[in-house]
Amino acid sequence: MTSTGIGAEAGAQAARTRALAVLRIRGRALAVALLPAAATVILLTGGSTGHFVGPGWDTARWIVGVLAVLVLLAAAGIALVVARARPAVTPTVPIPEESAPDLYRMVRDLADRLDVPAPSAIALTPDCDSWLEDRTHPAHGPPAPRGGDELGTPGLHRRTMAAPVLVIGSPFLWWMRVGELRAVLAPVVAGTGPSAQPDIAAARRFVRGLDAAVAVSAAPGRCPGTRLLCAGVGWVARLLLRGCREHAALMERGVAAAAAERAQAVDYGLRIVAQEQVGLAYAGWDRLLTRVALPAWRMGRWPSRLDAGVVAALTELSRRDRLAEGFASRLGERPACDLLEEPGLVDEAASLLAARLFHGGPAEPGPAWSPVDWLEYPDEVVDRTWRTEAARLHRVLDALGVRATLDPAAPDPGGPTLARVMDHLTDPSAPGRRPCPPAYDEEPRTPGYDEEAEEPTGTERSAALAAGLTAALAREERAEATDAARPGCPAPAGQTGPGSPLWDDGALPLFPLQPPRTARELLADHVKAMVCCAAVDTAGATPGLDWLDGPSLLVDGERAADLTSRVLSLVEEGDPAPLRAWLVESGIRPEKPVRLV
Repeated sequence: MTSTGIGAEAGAQAARTRALAVLRIRGRALAVALLPAAATVILLTGGSTGHFVGPGWDTARWIVGVLAVLVLLAAAGIALVVARARPAVTPTVPIPEESAPDLYRMVRDLADRLDVPAPSAIALTPDCDSWLEDRTHPAHGPPAPRGGDELGTPGLHRRTMAAPVLVIGSPFLWWMRVGELRAVLAPVVAGTGPSAQPDIAAARRFVRGLDAAVAVSAAPGRCPGTRLLCAGVGWVARLLLRGCREHAALMERGVAAAAAERAQAVDYGLRIVAQEQVGLAYAGWDRLLTRVALPAWRMGRWPSRLDAGVVAALTELSRRDRLAEGFASRLGERPACDLLEEPGLVDEAASLLAARLFHGGPAEPGPAWSPVDWLEYPDEVVDRTWRTEAARLHRVLDALGVRATLDPAAPDPGGPTLARVMDHLTDPSAPGRRPCPPAYDEEPRTPGYDEEAEEPTGTERSAALAAGLTAALAREERAEATDAARPGCPAPAGQTGPGSPLWDDGALPLFPLQPPRTARELLADHVKAMVCCAAVDTAGATPGLDWLDGPSLLVDGERAADLTSRVLSLVEEGDPAPLRAWLVESGIRPEKPVRLV
């Protein structure tokens, strides 16, 4: 036996030892539940043989007998909840074999090389990770045909579903080449070997059942009596989970070690290069979601080709970064997405699921939740975002009573202007600034730092405007949530229909990309949007999409990269000089009205 085989066997043996420890805990729990019944049997046997006679023994038999019945009923109830509770399953996009025969063939060949069972199915997740997931619980799949399967073989359906499901990160399929994907999946597929070991499988089912029982006991909306019973079930399940926690963690570590050792002989040299691609894909995917997809999701649009976008983002990164120059040459090889029959439809499904998981969007497209193509992104997302935020900014200024112009004798421009925003945010106390009449009774204060928040506070005017924007945005979000809850509207985030068996109802997003924007960030974004609207309407600038940085303003075909710092100087310090200089240099006229939505 080779050293690789010895290491794999050692890891599998360590995992089996820990699995047996988990099963021993289950056995001890069963023994505790049977202990009162055993005492009752002893007392009854002693009474029938004439050893335990007398009023005291009769009373003891009644007390212990009643206790045994109660304990057995409680144990049966807890066991029923553990067995029937549906374990949590990761939301994925299922890939039937007829839609990806080449991918299934590659995975089965890989399993044959590793001498392990092949996964029962393949699914995609909109994340940069891959794993095996057990979905043998009856709630995770269609019920077995009564009396056997369609071939008339009893129990064949259960055996074919015993192997775990292979979950693959969708960005890997689009960015990696076929050989790289096979090398990355080798240690994952190798994990089906230990998963088929009966003791490990039984220990995993027990731990998953306990976890599901805890979730069931914590579900809200029950009557007081049911809540009391669920509290007892939850207490017992948590007690058993605490006892199993260390053994279960070491068992999974042993399974992973055994799988990694077994996969050493498969594409070892290529796997080193493939691991570099994993890190690169993760960086590009994270940047694409936070910089590009998130602005579209906030507008009620979801990019329908996120996985294709990650290829564009990483190709752009390869062009900019010298360290990534060699990665561009890989693009001539066959991409792993060619293993799919219809990669466009799969990418669209994964993109919609990504919007649900990371933003909490509806489960299905609708009038207020429509897909957007990358070619339409600048006009449909970037430009609309700017004009929507600019309109909200001027509505708040109207609510605060801010005049359209500082000069009472000047004519009203007749529409929203950038000059109105800049004049209002200009701090009269800033050096070199001309005084302007305050819009509030409070005296403007010198910008500084909040000792508790340790952030720049900005001026009084910027703080008041930021607070107004925060309140306005909160009102709009509440109104949208109310509309989504009406009958006939798409299911709001966190609610799935009865035909969605893969994950339980719960709050979405499961993995929020970013915390909510602060008031200062909202104000800076809205002022920047107003500047971009003025640039588009008065200087011929165009909205653009940067694959790594998201929405961008193109002035004379060049990206305005230094705009944010100039806007922050106005918002946080009340100093418009840097922004005014840039406006003059770019030919943007702040006194001209702009078009809003």
